[in-house]
Amino acid sequence: MKISVVRNILEANDRIAQQNRDLFKESGLMVINLMSSPGAGKTSLLEKSIDALKGDLRIGIIEGDIQSSQDAERIARKGVPVVQINTGGACHLDGNMIRDTFGEFNFREIDLLVVENVGNLVCPAEFRVGEDFKVMILSVTEGDDKPTKYPLMFRESKVLLINKIDLLPYVDFSLEKIKEDSLKINPDLTIFRISCKTGEGLEDWHNWLRKQVKTRKEDR
Repeated sequence: MKISVVRNILEANDRIAQQNRDLFKESGLMVINLMSSPGAGKTSLLEKSIDALKGDLRIGIIEGDIQSSQDAERIARKGVPVVQINTGGACHLDGNMIRDTFGEFNFREIDLLVVENVGNLVCPAEFRVGEDFKVMILSVTEGDDKPTKYPLMFRESKVLLINKIDLLPYVDFSLEKIKEDSLKINPDLTIFRISCKTGEGLEDWHNWLRKQVKTRKEDR
């Protein structure tokens, strides 16, 4: 019975997520579901990416947290449209929560919408929100065992961003092991090594985003 209940919840969410996706596609909007554990650097990545891309792309942000609006306030200072979702205890965002924000955006004036999901390595991977693809951030301070412990997150993601590489001299973390284990789970995974602190590797990520949004516009 428990399995049936969980399946029904996921199926109901998938229907709403597909409706969201249809609307996004109709608007010519690229949507990313950004996931990580708490403190991996999602908001810092968004701040850096907004600064680098604001001359090329019109960006909107949906911030998901259990409580507070601290991250949304940080993003708002960058001058882009942002909406805060507080889940009140839920460990992920779902399609219905995203749909409730639609009245706050003019999708015709946005090229890229990023959903910063609640910090969690489990539930966000299970729930679609209408995104084109999922992007995962992993900080080197978390250890290199995460692919084997949380394989669904790596399997569902299109991109893995390995953040805080400026700290590699000070932590026990193997880039080679992470790459090998991640690609065993998802051979199509695109991997970027970055530091939001120093800016290393971010240009490659930003160029990849530009290319994805351009392709979406050309396919319309």
